[in-house]
Amino acid sequence: MSSDEITKYEGKEVTVSWDERLCIGIAECGKSEGELFVGGRDPWCIPDKSQPDEVVDICTRCPSGALSVHDASGGLVEQLPTENSVFVVYNGPLYVSGDLAIDGAPDDMPGIRYRAALCRCGKSTNKPFCDNSHQKAGFEDTAAVGEKGPGTHEPNGELHIEPLKDGPLMLKGGVVIFAGSGRAAWRGEKVALCRCGHSSNKPFCDGSHAKEGFKSEE
Repeated sequence: MSSDEITKYEGKEVTVSWDERLCIGIAECGKSEGELFVGGRDPWCIPDKSQPDEVVDICTRCPSGALSVHDASGGLVEQLPTENSVFVVYNGPLYVSGDLAIDGAPDDMPGIRYRAALCRCGKSTNKPFCDNSHQKAGFEDTAAVGEKGPGTHEPNGELHIEPLKDGPLMLKGGVVIFAGSGRAAWRGEKVALCRCGHSSNKPFCDGSHAKEGFKSEE
């Protein structure tokens, strides 16, 4: 882990790590009950203020993977989600959870093993991850999903996510896509999701990235 970008809060049984590169300020941690996270306190997080299972529960509410929990041996403490899912956020990113394998992701980002917030506005400077650039860019999308997909009986197993160069996010593996309304809308095992922000069929790619000159490295 990079000591410059990851802050560790050590406890007797578990250690909480906060990755500044991934945090987008959702505040699931800060608004949680109890004294695990207290704004303005130094240190902000004290793992020993809560039982280890509660620490894990609260930290895994973070959809970006910015928070992760490790045991005394340094192993990641988190239950594998029961299914792979993509939540399309109203005017925002894609919240992906499951057994994730994200191509090109740094090895020192432990939180994205099961959770990640992926950019779909095309403006993030931390692609493929969201950095809240959608807010400044005025990205708008109601997060409706109009297709049902081919279906899958097993939305689990490894979900391979490949950010194609200057193109969409290619997902391979059983997955369920949820609309912003919370509806389980699409089921399948292979799908290309827009990340340039210009598709007329969001969240799916329609090839607009080529017309718009989207560059994945900008």
